[in-house]
Amino acid sequence: GRDPGAAPGPRSRGSSVGTSRAAAPGPRSRGIPGGLWGLWQVWGVGLRAGPRVGAPAGCGAVGELGGGCPPGRHRAGGAGPARPDLPLGSAFQNKLVDQCERLQLQSAAIAKHMAEVLPAKNQSVLSAATEARELVIQRLIFVRNMCENEEQRLLEEVHTEEERAHQSILTQRVHWTEALQKLSALRTYLVDMITNLDDQDLVHAEQEIFERTEAAEGILEPQESEKLNFNQKCVQSPLLHRLWASAVLCCSEEIHIDEKTVNPHLTLSEDKRTLTFSPKKAKVYLDCPERFDHWPNALATTAFHTGVCAWRISVEKSCAYKLGVSYSSLQRKGSGNEARLGYNPASWVFSRYDTEFRFLHAGHQQTVELIKSPRELGVLIDFAGGEMLFYDPDSCAILFSHRETFTAPLYPVFAVAHQSISLVH
Repeated sequence: GRDPGAAPGPRSRGSSVGTSRAAAPGPRSRGIPGGLWGLWQVWGVGLRAGPRVGAPAGCGAVGELGGGCPPGRHRAGGAGPARPDLPLGSAFQNKLVDQCERLQLQSAAIAKHMAEVLPAKNQSVLSAATEARELVIQRLIFVRNMCENEEQRLLEEVHTEEERAHQSILTQRVHWTEALQKLSALRTYLVDMITNLDDQDLVHAEQEIFERTEAAEGILEPQESEKLNFNQKCVQSPLLHRLWASAVLCCSEEIHIDEKTVNPHLTLSEDKRTLTFSPKKAKVYLDCPERFDHWPNALATTAFHTGVCAWRISVEKSCAYKLGVSYSSLQRKGSGNEARLGYNPASWVFSRYDTEFRFLHAGHQQTVELIKSPRELGVLIDFAGGEMLFYDPDSCAILFSHRETFTAPLYPVFAVAHQSISLVH
């Protein structure tokens, strides 16, 4: 149990297997402390030489400094635990050996992960990325082809409608040119008859004059005809409408609700995006001129007057709401229709009450048939095209479309009478 190469001499009483402090310098002369030298022996030799300290007799266990087990250190027969008089250093050494074994296993697992798993993962990622690129390209090519085909079809429709309108105008021009010629000839004839014939001759020519004037009476006054107008329906395309609405809603406007307009039955969240209905009125300044004092309405802080604008509202929590736009002239006070959304000329709204969906404007109602209640609603205004759309982003479906020539800036408007609705960020 002594250090290899240590000078011979008796061990002190009660000393354990290990290096004697009085031992002559051996391998420790290399500058490695005795304890660390023993650990080096365990790390470099002991893990491969056999069981650790405390193993049964005859097992060939490596001692603290690498020597064999001294006689009488284990129980007879090699069974049972080590004697309790083993030094604390040996128990600590065993723990270090266990730790070394765990580190060696962990190192082996990491090495295997780096050698086998990561290269395979890298290959799978490359393959998945390639497939994803191909999928994107294929789908975009398909969409591009569909758009090109739809573009060609719509341009042909526009050209056909343009030619039809021009032809109608030419036909009308020829017709009215002939009518003018007939009227001019009849007028010249009548003037000539009045100028050159006396009363007796006029009486004899009465029948001829009657026949000619009767033919002139068949020429009616010109009237407005839709045939002479360009029909905008020629560009109606569900595909184009949906793609266009989806693209616009992807860049929806950043809007907030004006706290000064919120009805006392509504609570506005701190981020100015969520309206929550409460049967009990909140304590607010009702004398504020912008505030709705009866109907549960609210306006946005920003108005729009040009281009294309859109915003989205989450409505899945409510079954009683109105969404749309209004002029700033919308009345704020009283319970009359002047302040009720959709019941005056200053507001256009999509309305839900329970399972009924409607479009409301100036008191006129149009039922909107839906298979299921939308989770979100998109409101889209095209000022140049004079069109308002209500859109379901989840199904890419246009729920309702309305054409209108707007004459003033429009404010997004909201009303809720059940739970809450929220502007989508």
